[in-house]
Amino acid sequence: MNLTTEHLADILIGIARAQNAVVDAMERASPGFRNNHAVPLITVAANMRAGDPRMIDLPSRILMRLQGRVALDNAAVKADLERLISGAKPAGAASKAAAAAAAAPTPNLNFSAKT
Repeated sequence: MNLTTEHLADILIGIARAQNAVVDAMERASPGFRNNHAVPLITVAANMRAGDPRMIDLPSRILMRLQGRVALDNAAVKADLERLISGAKPAGAASKAAAAAAAAPTPNLNFSAKT
């Protein structure tokens, strides 16, 4: 069996849709469940504060995307999978790290020189 990143993306999206159906059912039974309970816990599971997501964060991040009003794009999930599998950094992370390093003042660590 040859499992491609496209197949894996479809499987992850399908699982997230099933999980979203459970969240929707809980929301119907107890209005406010989604915003008061589900979304904060999914946010923690998705490690949303991390600028560079890991493979382990991807399923929860897909579920987070389903909680919003924006349609989920299979190509975006496939691209995330390919990036995570290859080990490449996100496009914005490398430039942010370089900008932060350039902006940080470099201390004078030469203790032999007298100032």
